[in-house]
Amino acid sequence: MLFSCFACRKYGDYYLPDLAVPEEEPATYGHFGRMRLKYLKEHRRGTYISLLTSGQLIQHLNEIDREANEMLELLMKQMAQEQGVTEQLKAENQMAWVGAMNSIRAAAEEIVRSERIQL
Repeated sequence: MLFSCFACRKYGDYYLPDLAVPEEEPATYGHFGRMRLKYLKEHRRGTYISLLTSGQLIQHLNEIDREANEMLELLMKQMAQEQGVTEQLKAENQMAWVGAMNSIRAAAEEIVRSERIQL
């Protein structure tokens, strides 16, 4: 009896399936994507394996990174406005402005980390 397989090739006397990982989009993720990857590997192993084997891992990391960066920018603008950190402060007292913006960035990154990275 002859075996027919759509995605198989004959190797010697045997038909073996052609297994290939689906093509993924290019990896463009940055800091938050790498953080999400590390989190998945360490705390959500099943989700990581599922995304990896389905070929959706890179797409997922790119999306998380994009969302996290957008959220970070929005939070920083809102927090700076609430705390009165303006361009006028930057012109008058650069060190105070840098200190305030560093504090705002750290707080915003912590919020992003808890809400986007550790879903």
